[in-house]
Amino acid sequence: MRLPHLFSLLLLTGTLTAPAEVRLPNVFGDHMVLQRDKEVVVWGWAETGEKVIVKFAGQSHATTAGQDGKWRVELDQLAASFEGRELQVSAGEKTVTISDVVVGEVWVCGGQSNMEWTLRGSRDADIEIDSADFPGIRFLRLPKVAHLVPQDDFPVANPKGGEGSWRRAIPEEVESCTAVGYYFAKRLHRRLRVPVGLLDTSWGGTMAQHWVSKETLRPIGTMEPYLAQFESALKVWKDGGGEAGAKKRLAEDNAAWEKKREEAKAKGEKEPRGRPNHNNYTDPATKGQPGGMYNGVLMPIASYTVRGAVFYQGENNSFTVGWKPFPETFPAVIADWRKAFDNPTMPMALIQIAGWSTRRSMTYDMNHHTNIVREVQHLTWERTPHTGLIATYDTNSNGSIHPGRKLPVGERTARWALAEVYDVKPRGSRDALEWRGPVFESAKVVEKKFIITFKGGSNRGLRLDQDVEVGFYLAGEDREFHHARARVLKDNQLEVWSEEVPQPVAVRYAWSNLPMGGLMNGRELPAYPFRSDKWPLVPHQSTGEYQVK
Repeated sequence: MRLPHLFSLLLLTGTLTAPAEVRLPNVFGDHMVLQRDKEVVVWGWAETGEKVIVKFAGQSHATTAGQDGKWRVELDQLAASFEGRELQVSAGEKTVTISDVVVGEVWVCGGQSNMEWTLRGSRDADIEIDSADFPGIRFLRLPKVAHLVPQDDFPVANPKGGEGSWRRAIPEEVESCTAVGYYFAKRLHRRLRVPVGLLDTSWGGTMAQHWVSKETLRPIGTMEPYLAQFESALKVWKDGGGEAGAKKRLAEDNAAWEKKREEAKAKGEKEPRGRPNHNNYTDPATKGQPGGMYNGVLMPIASYTVRGAVFYQGENNSFTVGWKPFPETFPAVIADWRKAFDNPTMPMALIQIAGWSTRRSMTYDMNHHTNIVREVQHLTWERTPHTGLIATYDTNSNGSIHPGRKLPVGERTARWALAEVYDVKPRGSRDALEWRGPVFESAKVVEKKFIITFKGGSNRGLRLDQDVEVGFYLAGEDREFHHARARVLKDNQLEVWSEEVPQPVAVRYAWSNLPMGGLMNGRELPAYPFRSDKWPLVPHQSTGEYQVK
């Protein structure tokens, strides 16, 4: 009678003491892209002291798993190659083989919903998906995992699903690719003639502070309410019995609601509002939180060798008081991502948010939260080397918070990368590839009109789209803004005036919740929103005022 129990015990003991099999993190998978022209990190886990051998493209590197079971090697620099080869990792009698591995350029695509927005949801999906014939472009969409502490891997619920596995830009697989990332990768792929890999870390509805480490966030004064709110929610969850307690509360609250509904039904009244929502009874540690996405989504891939990152975020910092920490948390995203990837000069494209909703009044427009976010993004670009700012306000045709035109956003981002990261020159020219629209430099009043000067080179061929004057505003000493007129001067300067403002002291352009404006250069790249004043902004549905530091 005791033999079966003894046999079970032996099996259990054998399971516990069996050698740990060699394992790679889930970012390594079939169809992956490795970064060219850099030492490529390959890492994973095995039994303590186990010898691990990594082979790829004629290279063979050996190491030993440490006390924690972790191991790491660096492949020598690899040349770009479309040839799908095998990456093999062996330890003892176990070998893990990754198939169809190509070598090219690897970029991280991060941010919130406008980066997460898939090719399937973009304006040009009807022709682009079936036209996609780029097996050399591969992408991996990271699962949405928030966590209290940094993670070293991410889970894959379904190896054949849309998250956690590498897919190719072919009609059968491309529709779930980030649309901005796809158009960015497509232009790089065609111009550089190398494979391109995208690691998509985007998560709709996230704020900048979700993508920054808690260590960085804690000293930031404006983050105190967010940290306190989350820590309070976490304490309530733990004190309430965690998962078991939440399940019990949900059942009780559902029962109470059902009772009220039956009572209302018996009286011929409407059923009560507020049926218990399951999402309100879940662990706050698994939801949006300061540092949560940095820990759960970014850190599992932080050892992966990449060229740079494209970050499209800011909308969720454009509501109520969300703008308050943004002047510090947005630059912190860049610093913390560079630290995570161990590259202090890692190139990062910053995509400036567009706009949405409707214009309500001049005061509403001039003080809207989105203006603060765009200005912080612009100032961060100017103050941070190896970054680029991509304007997008002209891509929104219907007031949606999710503009459907992702092609120009991806193309403009690729222009920046080709010019600033890859030093690409136009055919037959030594000049730099143009990627910026007109960048405001200075403004002065001459005979009751503002004369605007732009930074050298950005204003070549300055023009107004179809000669239409929209998006210009002037104010006098009373700080009341009025619509203004504008015309381009022969020396690529701009003249702005308004009969309603005979003594102008401030000029703004594309300064609105939903900016309008057709100011561009000869390459038809849009001018960046700007203002000449430094007056405080007082956003609606908020407290306090924003002042440029």
